[in-house]
Amino acid sequence: MQKKIQSALISVFYKDGLENIVQQLHGLGITIYSTGGTQKFIEALNIPCVPVESLTTYPSILGGRVKTLHPSVFGGILGKREDAEHVAEMKQYNIPEIDLVIVDLYPFEETVASTSDEKLIIEKIDIGGPSMIRAAAKNHTSVVVVAAKQDYALLEGILKEQQGETTLVQRRMFAIKAFDVCTGYDMAISNYFNQSDFINPFNKEKTVLRYGENPHQQGVFYGNTNEIFDKLNGKELSYNNLVDVDAAVQIIGEFERTSNKQSAQVPSFGGDLGEVTFAIIKHTNVCGIASRATVKESWDAALAGDPESAFGGVLVCNAMVDVATANAINEIFFEVLIATSYDAAALEILKTKKNRILLQQKTTLAASHQYKSVLNGILTQQNDQGNYTDWKEEGGRETTAAEKEDLIFANIICKHLKSNAIALVKNKQLIGKGCGQTSRIDSLRQSIEKAKQFDFDLTGAALASDAFFPFDDCVKIAHASGIASFIQPGGSIRDKDSIEYCKANGLAMVITGLRHFKH
Repeated sequence: MQKKIQSALISVFYKDGLENIVQQLHGLGITIYSTGGTQKFIEALNIPCVPVESLTTYPSILGGRVKTLHPSVFGGILGKREDAEHVAEMKQYNIPEIDLVIVDLYPFEETVASTSDEKLIIEKIDIGGPSMIRAAAKNHTSVVVVAAKQDYALLEGILKEQQGETTLVQRRMFAIKAFDVCTGYDMAISNYFNQSDFINPFNKEKTVLRYGENPHQQGVFYGNTNEIFDKLNGKELSYNNLVDVDAAVQIIGEFERTSNKQSAQVPSFGGDLGEVTFAIIKHTNVCGIASRATVKESWDAALAGDPESAFGGVLVCNAMVDVATANAINEIFFEVLIATSYDAAALEILKTKKNRILLQQKTTLAASHQYKSVLNGILTQQNDQGNYTDWKEEGGRETTAAEKEDLIFANIICKHLKSNAIALVKNKQLIGKGCGQTSRIDSLRQSIEKAKQFDFDLTGAALASDAFFPFDDCVKIAHASGIASFIQPGGSIRDKDSIEYCKANGLAMVITGLRHFKH
């Protein structure tokens, strides 16, 4: 059902992008109603504008808190054009029909981000804006509502192509967007008062993906990766790409470097804190990771850990990718590469494959909680954090400085493997891992076999487990392979079995009390 726009109410906080729309409305002979700063903006364009006060017969009062909350405004938005009683009442009370509502909301989230002054924050809780938006969206059979400047271009195109007319499908589309805006706004206010950072999809950009986890599933991403990365090359990120990129950013964040020094995220446990870390992710699990003096050395060591699994993976490092590394990486197939920066010549090498996704990371992730939909609800929890060196020496000897480095390195890796998880590390290189197994001993066997598959010597290697050893069998099997130091959270009623074995055989074991389950 086509509807001709005869009148518009415009009241916005952000004026950028509005001028073209106002010019079009004026050119189409559409009456414009407005308030305050928006009215001044329109009049400055030499376009006539009817003050809302002429409808309400009230000025803006209470410091601007009450401007549009009046039957003459809301009657014009909510009145059913096809209802004879509504039409008669509107005529009786001289209420004009309002066919287009362009209203945005006070910048509440921006204010929360910029100040802790609650008085200022409270004043940015919009009342009239959401009310008008909801009213227009409710009556979308007759009214067009635009609730965000991101939709100005869409409206502008419709006005131009259809000469001020809109279809019911278009009005419904705008109404859905408007309800999402209001929902997101209310969630942001609720988050503020509840001191929560619950992810709010309704105030995020919506990207329809090619498909979900599998081609027969639909997928949508709510968010804006441009806030985190500059995309330098390649196709659009898929659902699976996004999941693996998240895993990659999570683990490399453990080794963040600032001015060639790793941050306090990874404790000062000795060694060269200027080292570069390179990691390879496959189906959210780390399949290769190493820290070395140069980017090329760290790449070589990470790849050597499991060159088979690296095929088609997501790569991430915490330094600039140079030419030597780019040439080496270019020899394998991978989906995504993430780095802090790229040498110009290295970038040209990597761009030779047009679909290869190259991301330059601009910032770290700030979220403090994780969310997962389960059954008919949502699970939420704090991010897995803890002090990696807050441990007790419980074995048959003290750990050496080199073992401390490897144990911490292995413990970090375990945190980013699916349970049951075992990580084997030697000289800050992942040389074997077992993950996603239904028993810990199966994960251990898998990790040892992986190490042997690629000819690693396990003598003196460090082993991390994401949860306690329920029996001493894991320690015995690992020891038989040459592993000499262990890190685990403890907590089993039979912890003493593993501890006593280590004491009897001169093995180092540290207990952290910090479990790292990951489903």
